Amino acid sequence: MTRVLIHPVKRSDAQEIVTANVRSRDYHARWAQPFTDMSGFDAWFGQLLTGPNASFIARDVESNGIVGVFNLTQIVWGEFRSAYLGYYGNVAFAHRGLMADALERVKNYAFNEFGLHRIEANIQPGNVASINLVRRAGFLKEGYSPHYLQINGKWCDHERWALVSGDDRGV
Repeated sequence: MTRVLIHPVKRSDAQEIVTANVRSRDYHARWAQPFTDMSGFDAWFGQLLTGPNASFIARDVESNGIVGVFNLTQIVWGEFRSAYLGYYGNVAFAHRGLMADALERVKNYAFNEFGLHRIEANIQPGNVASINLVRRAGFLKEGYSPHYLQINGKWCDHERWALVSGDDRGV
């Protein structure tokens, strides 16, 4: 049974995403800072339109509520065919396995529709829920990057997790 559907982000999703992000602000505080106003949405959406990026909304089939947002960024085509994966969930749908279902759909889209070869996710070591999410999806830990990304004004270490199309070692 399909519990989650994904679709590319549309401008008409803006207010609903902003509302979900505001409600989930404390839930994400240690790990990410999604935008919480329309100007933040506009800046983020503008990057989608001008850069090699793709973002998806995951929706609960039953309620049509936003489960989460998935971003494929810095997409490189040619011989590399790779992207970085970022995501965050809506606290209203937390701990139901819906983000895992959504990630499966995003993976399928990335590999089958875009033709990507590799997806990489960088996750802070203390973010156990996120690590469990990618591990469950078959990602393998490839390494550790000290002071990799600035979160809340502090340079934070990250683990590097990746999935290669057709690679089932992590499953």
